[in-house]
Amino acid sequence: MLRNKSDLPVAAENRDLLHKIDVTGGSVEKRVANSKLDPTFLMADVEIVTTYELFNINRVKLENLLHRIFEAARLDIEIKDRFGHTVTPREWFLVPLFAIDEAVERIRDGSIKGMSYQPEAASLR
Repeated sequence: MLRNKSDLPVAAENRDLLHKIDVTGGSVEKRVANSKLDPTFLMADVEIVTTYELFNINRVKLENLLHRIFEAARLDIEIKDRFGHTVTPREWFLVPLFAIDEAVERIRDGSIKGMSYQPEAASLR
């Protein structure tokens, strides 16, 4: 999970809640190396908050599952890339880290089925 260091008001006002939920098969450090040039990262540096190691899992399916679980908390934002083109990043969510931790644990133990994040309660149900 990544935390954004952007000075965009939505990022600055929600620093502890705004997390990028992304799945990669490579090095996270390499993935974020040029984040301030990438609209996927809101054209800003990012901080690696936590990483999880999961084995024998389809990365695309895992990312889709996590995004579905946290859909209600997805950040709705458009940002200009360095060429002035409008981009809509889809991997940022306003969700506390403990809820992401719980979702990952439930994926590991198989109890995630049918659950989704409820922003008003800040919990999975």
